[in-house]
Amino acid sequence: MTYREKGPAQRVPDDARGRVAELNSLHEQARNGPGDRATEVQHAKGKLTARERIDLLLDEGSFTEVEPLRRHRASGFGLEARRPYTDGVITGWGLVHGRTVFVYAHDFRIFGGALGESHAAKIHKIMDMALAAGAPLVSLNDGAGARIQEGVVALAGYGGIFHRNTRASGVIPQISVMLGPCAGGAAYSPALTDFVFMVRDTSQMFITGPDVVRAVTGEKITQNGLGGADVHSEISGVSHFAYDDEQSCLDDVRYLLSLLPGNNRERPPTVPTTDPADRRCDRLLDLVPADGKKPYDVCEVIEEIADHGEFMEVQEGWATNVVCALARLGGEVVGVVANQPRSLAGVLDVHASQKAARFVQHCDAFNIPLLTLLDVPGFLPGVGQEHGGIIRHGAKLLYAYCNATVPRIQLILRKAYGGAYIVMDSRSVGADLSFAWPTNEIAVMGAEGAANVIFRKEIAEADDPEAMRARMVKEYKSELMHPYYAAERGLVDDVIDPAETRAVLIRSFAMLHTKQAELPPRKHGNPPQ
Repeated sequence: MTYREKGPAQRVPDDARGRVAELNSLHEQARNGPGDRATEVQHAKGKLTARERIDLLLDEGSFTEVEPLRRHRASGFGLEARRPYTDGVITGWGLVHGRTVFVYAHDFRIFGGALGESHAAKIHKIMDMALAAGAPLVSLNDGAGARIQEGVVALAGYGGIFHRNTRASGVIPQISVMLGPCAGGAAYSPALTDFVFMVRDTSQMFITGPDVVRAVTGEKITQNGLGGADVHSEISGVSHFAYDDEQSCLDDVRYLLSLLPGNNRERPPTVPTTDPADRRCDRLLDLVPADGKKPYDVCEVIEEIADHGEFMEVQEGWATNVVCALARLGGEVVGVVANQPRSLAGVLDVHASQKAARFVQHCDAFNIPLLTLLDVPGFLPGVGQEHGGIIRHGAKLLYAYCNATVPRIQLILRKAYGGAYIVMDSRSVGADLSFAWPTNEIAVMGAEGAANVIFRKEIAEADDPEAMRARMVKEYKSELMHPYYAAERGLVDDVIDPAETRAVLIRSFAMLHTKQAELPPRKHGNPPQ
């Protein structure tokens, strides 16, 4: 074997076999990372390594790594003596259920997963590749923010990520999986993506940490109390899903990907089902009480009509008065938006409007048909709602529906009052089909409130005001709130037997499968903010 000189203390083999042995050694160093001790510390925190996470996310043996030998070129503050391979982020592509997915994963064992110039360049490259290939991008986040030693170039690296997140929005699905800390400006990248997953106790997101909060405001709070998984999935609405462990989290990331298309030019994947399309749903006859004042769980309605009772609820813990979920009907993916009568009677408020509007926009961007289940008494009244901008936020949902070109079906289960009826994808704002159960009540407002307004004088002058009020309520219901009033005027396409709901919906979506709709030419709309 002959050698060529590489440096004063190193000789490199000069034949092919020697070069390959050297290459394998370098790749092994990149795969192993900083060593067993760093891995033990990561595991002691209840966290997996970046490569272990990628193995759980992707189909076995499908990962192809990009730039494993990349190293930073910074100097100063001792960086020139520490130049590990990968530079703290693993990038590449693989398969999920046989479909291509791009991924990058911060390696917290190297520089705490902090982002520097080379680290950022690797992420930029894989994001560009994902967009060019038209395939989903998943980020496995576990980093300490910008690499302080590299200064402004690290901040510029984040800018490049944000720019690419925005360019890819609505073009390819982007999923952020929070598996460790994400502080400062770094938190804006997940906020720009379609879905955010978090793991309790080990992942946190915040712009300013507890120490800064305490110094500025005097408030004392823990990292989890400030930006943990439960905070963001129940209070802020930043996170869409929260889990107790990384395994179940990554399992659901895989499941979500199975419901999404690769890009905005494709339809969601169809899966053959053994659940009959004409299966009767007799349980629905008893599940939803005819009395509009009695609550029930609308998730049970979704479960009854979905293939095999399976659906994936999005933001389950936040704005619980509306349910947003992905399900399959006859093997085809649909997005479901439903009022939840067991939470605030299913009213629309600021948060519910925001939640539903973004979900509708996501479904429309990725060619997912929309099913809207109505049981809504109206918008939540109150000073707090008005001052909180319910007009502006309610308009977001209205805008999202009016702008959507995917197949849209409205199903009125029970109450549908006032502006909330219009906003929840009524025929007047562009729903392709509207169906109703015989229990439906479509009106400007509830009968009691309407009677008090219309017959105020008669009630006040009556010898028995309460008896007069009861009579007027009954009269209003019989004249304007009977189940067939809207159907007689063409605002509802048909009143259907609840037991036949699944069959009617599957037939209707099949008919709409080839729907073609275009928006007027424009650069982009200006939705309410």
